[in-house]
Amino acid sequence: MSVRTEVITRFKQLAEEHSRTLAPLADDLPLLESGLDSLCFAVMVARLEDALGVDPFSTGDDAPFPVTLGDFIRAYENAAK
Repeated sequence: MSVRTEVITRFKQLAEEHSRTLAPLADDLPLLESGLDSLCFAVMVARLEDALGVDPFSTGDDAPFPVTLGDFIRAYENAAK
């Protein structure tokens, strides 16, 4: 499964588990408007680390935090390389 597919799948799964209405997923979707809250994102990062073996936010590289869904996916794609 590709990184993009894994992230999109997790967005949908978490929205369902937390009874959230998910906005249409597109690369330019601001994460703050996705329908998920900070708890959902914390769970997502933990689950993606388990699934992909990387956490791009714990590298200490001072990388900017992703603003859009596309930024979020690219962070994982780059960390998985």
